[in-house]
Amino acid sequence: MALTATIYTFDIDLAHADRGVYERLALRVARHPSESEDYLVTRVLAYCLEHTEGIAFSTGGLSDPDEPALAIRDLTGALRAWIEIGAPDAARMHKAGKAAARVAVYTHKDPAKLLAQWEGERMHRVPELYRIDRALLDALVARLARRMTFALSVTGGHLYLTLGDTVLDGAVERLN
Repeated sequence: MALTATIYTFDIDLAHADRGVYERLALRVARHPSESEDYLVTRVLAYCLEHTEGIAFSTGGLSDPDEPALAIRDLTGALRAWIEIGAPDAARMHKAGKAAARVAVYTHKDPAKLLAQWEGERMHRVPELYRIDRALLDALVARLARRMTFALSVTGGHLYLTLGDTVLDGAVERLN
């Protein structure tokens, strides 16, 4: 019998001062059985950091190799941005670069290993690579629940996540 996805509900007050985005997000996120908690948390934070009109989680989930983890589409349905999480291989990034004008990767893994993996590989468009502070991810994973409400403020490339009386903080850094 196949395992089914677990649904997580996130109510997020987003204040992204760097981009001028102030929204209240109500997200229902399906966690694939093979998806790690840090991947899920990174995916939700990347959604917040990239939030704009037309952003959506992959419809096929992690099991669909033809879809990005996050996609930004225009009103016609054309793909504007392909956003990956983790450590995608160079062939996937090559495909992404041909499909979208902008490609970004948010990693919760060691970015040096990812860059070494991409070294010398053919890619249509070099992706923007972002690293989210590992301590922030670990602290959020330790508090992960199926229903969560928090405030996320982003200013100067720094994230401040308020969960009840607890404030977690860490940087998001563009590496290339």
